[in-house]
Amino acid sequence: MRARDADTSDVLTGEALLARFTALDTFLTAHQALWKPRPFTHLQLPWEASYPELSSWLRGRSLEDAENAHNHPAELLDAPEPFASLAALSLELSVVGELPAHSLEAAGHRLNVDVPGRKWQQIEAFASRLSFAAQPKHWLDWCSGKGHLGRRLLGADQQLTCLEYDPALVSSGQALSQRHHLHALHVEQDVLAADTALLLNTEHTPVALHACGDLHVRLMQLASAAGCRQLAIAPCCYNRISRTEYQALSSAGSRSVLQLSLEDLSLPTSETVTAGARVRRQRDTSMARRLAFDLLQRQVRGVDEYLPVPSLPSVWLDKPFADYCHDLAALKELSTVGAPDWVALEAAGWQRLAEVRNLELLRGLFRRPLELWLNLDRALFLTEQGYIVRLGTFCEAPLTPRNFLLLAERA
Repeated sequence: MRARDADTSDVLTGEALLARFTALDTFLTAHQALWKPRPFTHLQLPWEASYPELSSWLRGRSLEDAENAHNHPAELLDAPEPFASLAALSLELSVVGELPAHSLEAAGHRLNVDVPGRKWQQIEAFASRLSFAAQPKHWLDWCSGKGHLGRRLLGADQQLTCLEYDPALVSSGQALSQRHHLHALHVEQDVLAADTALLLNTEHTPVALHACGDLHVRLMQLASAAGCRQLAIAPCCYNRISRTEYQALSSAGSRSVLQLSLEDLSLPTSETVTAGARVRRQRDTSMARRLAFDLLQRQVRGVDEYLPVPSLPSVWLDKPFADYCHDLAALKELSTVGAPDWVALEAAGWQRLAEVRNLELLRGLFRRPLELWLNLDRALFLTEQGYIVRLGTFCEAPLTPRNFLLLAERA
């Protein structure tokens, strides 16, 4: 089951922004019992008692089955209900068109040197979708890194300012701009600091390609307050915020009863990315061992609850499984782990991993709808600040799953 192909007519703007937000809000709120609990931290999910056939079907699938379906769970046509119905609704509510593309002037000689290939393709795709009624005069590359995006956008009779927190990246960016004979100002700046507001003015057109959480929200707030006429933002990492819960930006978002924790906010970015066999095996081994240890700690503590454990160096995976568990138990100050059947326990961890990954497929149906809800909250906020907003995609998901782009312009 695939969504109908989205085209430019499906770009969301005007009244369609609130209409789609309202529909998504209803969908996400009504079914939050299906997507909020994380299979990784539960031996049994609350919804499984209500849908035993779906539960049994998902738990009976292999780890390989889960991997193959992870990024496109809605295509599981043979899944028992309510999976198929939810999948169809998820696809319908997630349709967003591509923003119209325009041809770019050829990049300057060797401008893409020092830029990873995939990142350069994202920059090209992002830049090709920027279309404003008035020609930008002064680009402001927000959280710019070395300023690759800003340099790609910089044209004749335009200025460029790049704001970046890391002094090493500021220095490298300034050197690159000088090497290409481009007049760019690279500024070391914590964009969350109070004095950042002094650096924005009405002449700026801010752009942000994958600025995380608080960083891109801060840009929207400051740019609208400073009177910036145009801005373009491709959000990323919605869970990278200082608060423990999401604070809605728009009036419609504030009226929603949906409350989002940091764990909830990490759902939209939970796709697996392409990785080599060694990396995948290392990732799977780490998770299988954690799940096996979870079974052990529940027994040792006599408490049937998940016990959070810290991120561990990859060298821990080189330890024999029994040593891994003993050392992790000591780290969590568990008095003893006894003498379990280590072979059986390790095998149980791998079995749980297969079940967890397959149960996650149901949550996966809500991944894109939640991300679109978050982007629409941002779009509606900008609308309330007097902008005409267009929300669409700037590239296909394989190039980057974080492919939503907000274009905002004041008349």
